[in-house]
This record gives sequence, structure tokens and C-alpha cells, in this order.
Amino acid sequence: MTRILVINPNRSTACSAGISTAIEPFRFAAGPALDVVTLEDGPPAIYTWRDWHAAVAPLCQRIERETADAFIIACASDPGLEAARSVTTRPVFGIFRSAVAAAVARAERFGVIAIVEASKARHRAALRAIGLEGRLAGEVALNITMESLLEPLTAAQALIAAGQAVADMGAETIILGCTGMAHHRAALQAAIGLPVIEPVQAAVGLALVAASPHWP
Repeated sequence: MTRILVINPNRSTACSAGISTAIEPFRFAAGPALDVVTLEDGPPAIYTWRDWHAAVAPLCQRIERETADAFIIACASDPGLEAARSVTTRPVFGIFRSAVAAAVARAERFGVIAIVEASKARHRAALRAIGLEGRLAGEVALNITMESLLEPLTAAQALIAAGQAVADMGAETIILGCTGMAHHRAALQAAIGLPVIEPVQAAVGLALVAASPHWP
């Protein structure tokens, strides 16, 4: 069976569970297996550039020893994307770049909600790499922990406030800038009235197309 491997590059199993729930609608009979794994040697969460770099070596090692038709790096900072692509002949998708592709297909300008202030620099670097920095209307950081983000109610009001802020900056669609925000997507979209893109879902959509020649 065709397999798409989604790798959570931090070691939070709760975060991995949220990722798996977010992509459940993409699991269907006769479709590829969508497996979510946790990088046990990764950082607790990816808040800083140091965390970003700490995930790269174990991420590449995991890809080298796995068999899959496509890989997804499930962190909205796209850690080690270029390095990961160098250790496999299969396609590797970063979820932030995938979400940006979905955003610009929907609207002229998009906004991003980041988990912490330090995430913004990594997002800008990714946008510069793909030539779309000018399409960013604005980005707002929640500045909360992954643990708080994964609580069903704790982060909801902060996310809605951040979503309204980027909408006020001119965003016509919103990217969730952390996989821990996945379970808030529907509520945020209903509250703000703009399309809200969950990055892992965006990446899975692209991976399904890339892996389609290998489907049974």
C-alpha cells in the first residue's frame, strides 16, 4: 500500500495525536496510509532557531530508515526541509510552504498566527525562499507554550484575537502557524469569517497528488 509518512519533529505525543486527528478526513478506503510518527530525539517543541536546528539530524535519520512514497515535516517552521530532501528520492513537504501555496491560491494576501515571537523570523525566511514575502499581510504571535495551545479552551480567545488582528492588517486568509493549533481551525474560521488554513492538511493534499502514481 502507498504510504505517506507525517513526521512530528518535536517529541510531544499530544501534538502528534492532534496532527493525526487533523488529517483524519484525508484517510479513505483504497487511499494511501497516512502514518503519523513522533521524533523521539527531537526538541520538546520548536520555539527557537536552536530547536529548529536540533531537529534536523534526527529528522534526516528517521527519513533514511523509513519507507514511504512521500514525507511531510509537520512543523510550521519547516525544520530541515532542504536537508531532508537530500537524503531521499521521494518528495518531502514542509507544511508551512504547503500552507502558503494554499493561501495564495485562495487570496492575494494572507496572515499568519505564530506560537511565539521567534517563529516569525523562520516564517519570513521561508517566504523569502519562495519569493512570497510580499504577499504576507501580517503575523501575530500568541507567545504561549505548546502545552497551553493543546488545551481545548485555553488558547481559543487568544487565537480569535490574533485572527482578528491579522484580518485588520489586510489578510484575506489565515494560516495557523503551529500544528498545535489544528483543533482550533473550525472555531477560528467561524469567528473571523475568513478561510483558515491548517498546514498539515495543506501538505497532505499535496502529498496525495505526489504519491498518486503509487496508489494500489
